[in-house]
Amino acid sequence: MGDPKQQRKKYKTPLHPWQRDRLNEERQLLKEYGLKNKKELWKFESLLRKFKSQAKSLIASSGEQAEKEGKQLLDRLYRLNLVNKDTKIEDVLGLSLRNVLDRRLQTMVFNQKLARTIKQARQFVVHGHILIGNKKVNIPGYIVLRDEETKINFNPRSSIANEEHPERLKDESVKQEIKKEKKTETKEKPKKEEKKEKVEEKKKDTKKEEVKKK
Repeated sequence: MGDPKQQRKKYKTPLHPWQRDRLNEERQLLKEYGLKNKKELWKFESLLRKFKSQAKSLIASSGEQAEKEGKQLLDRLYRLNLVNKDTKIEDVLGLSLRNVLDRRLQTMVFNQKLARTIKQARQFVVHGHILIGNKKVNIPGYIVLRDEETKINFNPRSSIANEEHPERLKDESVKQEIKKEKKTETKEKPKKEEKKEKVEEKKKDTKKEEVKKK
């Protein structure tokens, strides 16, 4: 059985370490989803591979046991909001890695506009600013269940729970007002400069006239 203190690796590394297309895709996913390293990405790849291998074996087999296991798999994926109620076991093979990454708590916090950036969403989760219901979850890679999507919120004990906190994402209406103010400021500045130039020109003209009279 092995030493129970030593945890087994929960992911599989790619078979070939140097593939340009795969490396570029991994680099893009790391940046898009704010992942810390490729281990986090490989964990979800292994999870998706597990779902697909189960679906393939169930499609090839028949009988009551296969139907029972297929229903259990679909129910689990439905709870994770990866499939719908009417989904068939064959549709599981169409799931992509992005579908699974979108269910991470870090991604959900960013998509629900509780953070400005995907990296800030990770910071909020790790520092304990995010609750799911009444439970504090500080794992960015936690897979949010279907019933938990509407329960994600700020920890009331956190200072970020205050809507006036500078790190809180402001509403779009407020953003538009700020943009309008900036535009008006940029428009007003050249007008003021033009007025100053006209006043200076008038002063120069008056001085020239006074010199001529003398």
